[in-house]
Amino acid sequence: MSTIHWSEITPEHIYRNRRALMRGAGGLGALATGACGGSTAIPGPAATPEAAPVRAGSDTDELGDRLTTYESVTNYNNYYEFSSDKEAPARLAKGFKTEPWTVTVGGLVRNPRTYAIEDLVGKFSPEERIYRLRCVEGWSMAIPWLGFPLHKLLKEVEPTAQAKYLRFESVFRPDEMPGQKGGFFNWPYIEGLRLDEAMHDLAILVTGLYRKILPAQNGAPLRLAVPWKYGFKSTKGIVKIDLVDKQPTTFWMAAAPNEYGFYANVNPEVPHPRWSQATERRIGELRRRKTLPFNGYGQEVAHLYAGMDLRKNF
Repeated sequence: MSTIHWSEITPEHIYRNRRALMRGAGGLGALATGACGGSTAIPGPAATPEAAPVRAGSDTDELGDRLTTYESVTNYNNYYEFSSDKEAPARLAKGFKTEPWTVTVGGLVRNPRTYAIEDLVGKFSPEERIYRLRCVEGWSMAIPWLGFPLHKLLKEVEPTAQAKYLRFESVFRPDEMPGQKGGFFNWPYIEGLRLDEAMHDLAILVTGLYRKILPAQNGAPLRLAVPWKYGFKSTKGIVKIDLVDKQPTTFWMAAAPNEYGFYANVNPEVPHPRWSQATERRIGELRRRKTLPFNGYGQEVAHLYAGMDLRKNF
């Protein structure tokens, strides 16, 4: 099967921002988020209380594979801030407060900013992007995200010439996130990207999925999606983004440096120390499928790593 670039088949619908949702629904109640049945539909083409197909006449990604169901996407989550049990975050996150919420962008930038989440969503209207998500554990999904390119935010804050990396910091609320009460991990969750990776159009900040507001268990109100990297790079519950000159030590690099590297590009030829990465299981399927280099996005991103030894820079 020949591949088609995602932009050729995925419409980039522009949705109303959260303030418009408030006006249309008559108040904050329209913005309630929760597990599968409790999320509010985002107005837009074909939006319904159920998880409507991501675009008219199709429910597949650009490789012809069916999208993972809304129920699976919202009820099978790696979110260690809540629990290491993948089925627990949907339940434990029901009381998690996603408003008010601010995101601070600073460090080596000319125009540091602090955004209220509603202003951020209103300023950068979400686009619809179907991306595959490949977990380092060997399972995968195909998800219709709503989000906006990270480079749009970076353009506004203007990184200085000294800026080489982005450091993402996630929310730390042990009273609401029981997984943060344990002493095994060093919270908060920290992730990072090289600046040129962050500037790539495929790297997006996510505010919704399946034409609905992003549920708390999926990283509401703001998470990252970097589809050519393993899923743990797509950090959730972002509260701070700093531009820095040195490569940040990420959460999993600190927790298990022999298992998790900074780049975490999907690579079927580089096994995890405890399992092969050559195949994966798509959630909802029984069979295993071959893992694609860069998760199938190599044509778009391989040039970012020209000349690098991706076995050493894993």
